[in-house]
Amino acid sequence: MDLQSNQKFVDEIRSRMAPEHILLNEPMKEHTTFRIGGPADCLILPASMEDVAFVFQCLKRHDIPFVILGNGSNVLVLDKGIRGVVIKFNSPISAIRKKNNTLTAGAGALLRDVSEFAAENSLSGMEFACGIPGSIGGAVFMNAGAYDGEMKNIVSAVRAISPKGEIVQFAANELDFGYRHSIFQENGCAICEVDLTLASGNAEEIKEKIAGFTERRESKQPLEMPSAGSTFKRPEGHYAGTLIEQTGLKGFTVGGAQVSDKHAGFVVNAGDATAKDVLELIRQVQDRVFEKHHVKLFPEVRILGEA
Repeated sequence: MDLQSNQKFVDEIRSRMAPEHILLNEPMKEHTTFRIGGPADCLILPASMEDVAFVFQCLKRHDIPFVILGNGSNVLVLDKGIRGVVIKFNSPISAIRKKNNTLTAGAGALLRDVSEFAAENSLSGMEFACGIPGSIGGAVFMNAGAYDGEMKNIVSAVRAISPKGEIVQFAANELDFGYRHSIFQENGCAICEVDLTLASGNAEEIKEKIAGFTERRESKQPLEMPSAGSTFKRPEGHYAGTLIEQTGLKGFTVGGAQVSDKHAGFVVNAGDATAKDVLELIRQVQDRVFEKHHVKLFPEVRILGEA
């Protein structure tokens, strides 16, 4: 579908939103942490929950497919890009506020910023997320976790926009959290605002814990290279990175994609990698690990768009 020819949709969106928030034929490599991906027909950067509702209503009227994106981590956009609309949550929807022990964060708020805000306010529970390279919205969508913490342990409510363009609220027990899973992977709603209920703590102790997690992450993970984060889900009873390393695949390359020689659980963009390179590398890693260990690896990274 050539969305640029759908002038009625574009004109309707432009009647309400600033032109710099509506980007046509936008290269997705500029919007993902992997720095890979072909163009999206239309990338929209909403500035409010009302903007999201309006965009959803227009999408429904014009029957246009869409994808929701947070900070662009944990995704691989394929080389021909994404047809239809990409709605990306970033700084305009990233405010963080506090009421008692509950923080409310916009979907575009980065996890590190929410962790630091919690620490400054002597609230504990967000420390595990300090180094995850994503947004609150994306973290809820995937039930992100690290260092024995998960979003499901602290999320108390989510406000979202339904595919019909209506504001809906979900309580914690309605979110169907599981390992790297939430209800938002099935219901088509756009997460806009998240309530996090945390515990009172000592600000200095919380900051020390964050510093410790940050040091561990920086020493072990290839943060200096573009990646989508951990490439594979954790197989039951194993660690993906350990299996890949034991298979002798640290540093293994296909085109510009490489199994990190710092942490084998990460596939990195070592220089102008294409999505095709990454997919072929993932396939070969899966095959070789299964051949040696009889364990199936499944990607944690969301794959979007057209090959």
